[in-house]
Amino acid sequence: MSMRFTAMARRGMVALAAATGLALGAAACSGGGGDDDKKPQSSASASEGSGSQPSAQEGKTGTLLAEVKGPSGLLLQITSATRDSGGFVTVNGALKNDSGTEAVIPSALSGNETEIINNGLSLGGATLVDSKSKKRYYVLRDTEGRPLTTTGFSTLKAGESIDVFLQFPSPPADTTDVSFQLPLFPSAVIKISG
Repeated sequence: MSMRFTAMARRGMVALAAATGLALGAAACSGGGGDDDKKPQSSASASEGSGSQPSAQEGKTGTLLAEVKGPSGLLLQITSATRDSGGFVTVNGALKNDSGTEAVIPSALSGNETEIINNGLSLGGATLVDSKSKKRYYVLRDTEGRPLTTTGFSTLKAGESIDVFLQFPSPPADTTDVSFQLPLFPSAVIKISG
């Protein structure tokens, strides 16, 4: 009975830490710096369809850490990978349909874990690989098993782009280069800042 209580308490603490980290991240990114006119026009059309609305922290930087091409003309551009003080790494970027026709988002991007698949289409299959420590980090989940990543998108029109984010546990502080992996896309080495 005490092991069950300990496991439940640990899950509760992880959920509290995740919620606190997300709240602090949203508060820090909602500074109202007047950059609304500088947002790309193509991402606005993506949020009009069904699915989750991009958070304030998605796609805010202009640098490009990596760009990988996937199936059906899909292009993933990673713009930032930031280490948070709460022990998380948040990866931001954009998923774009670089083809001339509508692209259906493959369900394989959600990964193969039943708990994540049951929560709909997402980027829950992504991982960060720290080859230095020989560890793989999976997308974090909330207490109900939902992945802490962009969810709810199923198709992208030709040329359409949506902002995406993914949260992972943080590798050790001395690890700055990790390999980002997403099913059906080639791996890309990205640099963690912060």
